[in-house]
Amino acid sequence: MQNELLVVVIVFLPIFGAFFLPLIGSANEKMRNIFALLMVVTAFLASLMLLPEVMRGTVISVSFPFIPALGLFHADLLAVFMAIVSSMVGSIIILYSFEYISHYENRNEYYFMVVLFLGAMMGLVFSRNLLFLYLFWEITAIVCWRLIGFFREKKYVLMADKAFIVTVFGALMMLIGFLMIYEQAGSFDLGTIKENMKGTPISNVAVFFILFGIFSKSATLPLHTWLPDAGVAPSPVTALLHAAVLVKIGVYVFARLFVATLVLDDIWHTLVPFIAAVSALITAGAAFIETDIKRIIAYSTISQLGFILLGLSVNTELGIAGGLLYILMHGIAKGGLFLCAGIVEQKTKVKDITQLGGLITTMPITAISFLFCAFSVMGIPPFGGFFSKYMVVAGAVQGGHPIIALVFLIGAIMTILYLFRLFNLVFLGELRLDRSEGSSVMTVSVFLLAILSLAGGIFVSYPAEVARTAVVQALELVK
Repeated sequence: MQNELLVVVIVFLPIFGAFFLPLIGSANEKMRNIFALLMVVTAFLASLMLLPEVMRGTVISVSFPFIPALGLFHADLLAVFMAIVSSMVGSIIILYSFEYISHYENRNEYYFMVVLFLGAMMGLVFSRNLLFLYLFWEITAIVCWRLIGFFREKKYVLMADKAFIVTVFGALMMLIGFLMIYEQAGSFDLGTIKENMKGTPISNVAVFFILFGIFSKSATLPLHTWLPDAGVAPSPVTALLHAAVLVKIGVYVFARLFVATLVLDDIWHTLVPFIAAVSALITAGAAFIETDIKRIIAYSTISQLGFILLGLSVNTELGIAGGLLYILMHGIAKGGLFLCAGIVEQKTKVKDITQLGGLITTMPITAISFLFCAFSVMGIPPFGGFFSKYMVVAGAVQGGHPIIALVFLIGAIMTILYLFRLFNLVFLGELRLDRSEGSSVMTVSVFLLAILSLAGGIFVSYPAEVARTAVVQALELVK
């Protein structure tokens, strides 16, 4: 009963608590900020408390109170892993927001939307029913629409509308796929679907529709253009969208449905890695020619999501575990990059990297934090990103995709080059704009993510074991 209560707290505390934040904020803004942080930190700590239980293979189920047969949530290791990643990085982003957002209007709405967004993510990862999953998926789309258009200028609202249209249309396509699963498996309940479809490949048409929705949310080529445009949002929002939560929703649903629940036809284990490789390579090239600091990092996100999709789709234990570990390492490091970019942008009022330079002399903490996070995204040992990237590429080779693995190695080299280009133009060379370091709260936030990027590699054995165990448990369910 205690574990079931923890799951309910993780999901509903931020969802319902978010509605009280504007009321608290109208009376005391500092109290609102603290309550927002406490709700997400509570979700993080509660997720950690579930970890030992689900590591032993226990699946914690929560039923609808008035209809016991209707499964509401279930917490297995895959869901708890995603909840920990999202709530941990989300907590740091909210802490960073204390200072960053204090200069802008609509602050009450900002905290309401961010906490509601994280609550919807918790609901999605723990959903046991495809219809509940779709409901939480759409809540995130509505919230992101408001957050991307946070500054309310016409061009920003148009970018928000674009993101909304692409992701909601993709969600409707995915819903069609869910209805086809119901037609084939006779249920929307994931547990029942596993039992009824065990060992039988799902309809390829249903897979196509679901993948359309996944690719739209995870900004996979050619449904990727909304994500760089979303950089018009405040930097903590872009960190939340690009790193911690939004774009990870798609790859999580891929893992939930096509690793832990259903069996795919063999063609998808070739086609999805191919799409991921093309997406990773082309968007890495786009990052080379961009000069807007946040758009460069955004294209990098799309490219790195290709690595995650590769790992999850190659049908090898090593690759899938690498893909899950990549979600953690990328969330930490990419969140740090966006928050560092936010400090630079807010202090200098400049986004064009060709107009910057030498900021390491006046922003040393931001510069070092950016470099550490960049090292992880590049895959430089001993940073965490190296181990996840190695496992994904090795898993692809193990799964019989050496050519695709080679393409991703080229993409990894391109990642090193464009991130070094970015660091060089912004932080090295002649100082063009003499600006001071960010506030203590903001610099502590980015430094913490930088340290986590390094610690994730030095102490990689435990998160890697969690990822490997999650894969073993998931694969056992569909055998």
